[in-house]
Amino acid sequence: MRRRHLLAASAAVLATPGLARAQAAVTMRLSHQFPPAHHNARVIASFAEDVAARSNGQVQVQVFPAEQLARAGENFPGVARGSFEAAAAVNFQWGTTLPEMNAMTVPYFFTDFPRIQRFIGSDAARFLEAALERRAVKNLMWLYTTRQSIFTSGRRPIVNLEDFRGLKIRGLNALTDHALTAVGAAPSSMPGPEVPQALQSGVLDAGLTDLSAAVSRRFYEIQRFGTVTPYFAVISHVYVNPRWYNGLRAEHRAAIDAAARKAEQDQLRVTEETAAAAVTELRAKGMTIHEQTPQELATWRAAMQQPVIDAFLRIAPEGGARILELLRGIPAA
Repeated sequence: MRRRHLLAASAAVLATPGLARAQAAVTMRLSHQFPPAHHNARVIASFAEDVAARSNGQVQVQVFPAEQLARAGENFPGVARGSFEAAAAVNFQWGTTLPEMNAMTVPYFFTDFPRIQRFIGSDAARFLEAALERRAVKNLMWLYTTRQSIFTSGRRPIVNLEDFRGLKIRGLNALTDHALTAVGAAPSSMPGPEVPQALQSGVLDAGLTDLSAAVSRRFYEIQRFGTVTPYFAVISHVYVNPRWYNGLRAEHRAAIDAAARKAEQDQLRVTEETAAAAVTELRAKGMTIHEQTPQELATWRAAMQQPVIDAFLRIAPEGGARILELLRGIPAA
């Protein structure tokens, strides 16, 4: 109900002649799921300010964080249909709608920071951007979100593979959950905002999230242990309605694009800094943190990676092998 009121209120304001003249020439409503304290949310908020500055106030980005405008699953159809102009998503949320977007979430496949830095503008990025356009949305910017995950638990730490057995754990989607079932866990896929309540109520025994989300969503209040590992990369992105974007004046598109390029670069730095600070803060809040050793990493990779690759190639028979090849081809130095 609240989301409908927000949309109706925006339309009413813009439909009022006197107010419309006082408004900026262009309004871009941007929906996302991240809580305001999350580093993605902070970068998106800065992007909005930058767009206004570069356009001399002629383009206003109205950001709706924490699912205030639409739920995570409603963002793609909302933007594609033109109900609002833009949204952000994490790559794995595309599931089987656009399975190639899941390639970075193959465990221990694409977690080297130098390669992640080179993803923006790469052939791999262009391949995915073209795939998004075929789904009636235009990619605006890539926001590197994490390469460090944390497995949280309340009863005992998750260190060895046998610690997964029987755990009801937060999954990401049907694809990446193959890694968890391969080690005996019982994953349940759900969006990040729903995980804390599921942990608190006992629907889940264990969580899986990125380090900054473990802080911003206060996992330390409901989980005692955390294991930090470069499990996979999550690269979020902001996409827009192409009809709306193509209808903008050239100078307005230029302001949005320039702010997006700056946000992409800012996000690389912010994400790395946020991850380092998150480990320190989680410890300070009382969580017992275990940082995975190289030997443990190799053991987890051997058990978890291939089942996901096999499943990925099954659900993405046309472009799956190609995007894996393109990601492998991004140099580390």
